[in-house]
Amino acid sequence: MARIEAVFFDVGEILIDETREYGTWADWLGVPRHTFSAVFGAVIAQGKDYRETFQVFRPGFDLAVERERRAAAGQPESFSEENLYTDARPCFQALKSSGLRVGLAGNQTARAEQILKALELPVDVIGTSDGWGVEKPSQGFFERVIEEAGVPASSVLYVGDRLDNDIRPAQEAGIATALIRRGPWGHILHRPEVEERCLFQLDGLAELPDRVAAHNAGES
Repeated sequence: MARIEAVFFDVGEILIDETREYGTWADWLGVPRHTFSAVFGAVIAQGKDYRETFQVFRPGFDLAVERERRAAAGQPESFSEENLYTDARPCFQALKSSGLRVGLAGNQTARAEQILKALELPVDVIGTSDGWGVEKPSQGFFERVIEEAGVPASSVLYVGDRLDNDIRPAQEAGIATALIRRGPWGHILHRPEVEERCLFQLDGLAELPDRVAAHNAGES
């Protein structure tokens, strides 16, 4: 396979532990966090859009509208350094130090994009669906990833936790993929035909720099 020259990462459950984020949504809906989490997992297991979780508790729920209501109430969606997975920064830095182009690219709001930029992460690119005007799993999103990487698709590695939204569409765009098993999607979804095409399958980000280095050295 081609040498990896750029590594792009999804955001949720790759960089950000979303436990707090979804917990605050349970609070906003007025339901126990445990109940919300259980229903969330059931929705994913049925192959449905995670946003249908909100419909269970409040039929007609409009996520975009509720985001604005939360902001107006002084309770906007937010995250900070304490919500980042501890293996993320070291991984990004190690990849950059080895001469690779590193980026974030996920379905995130404009507000989340500003927070990501303020965190001063060791990355070259921060791209969001709001900022790019296209979202996963659209092929247009992954075409933008390739453009931002500045190298052929086969030399780009995309790291994600979702087989449906991240891994499969990236593979269809000719991008190499790495699946990380954390967060609800990473543990619940299983599609062998997609998983088998992954360059790497990971339990965390700490091992990724060495795996990429070994691949580029022709050892894998």
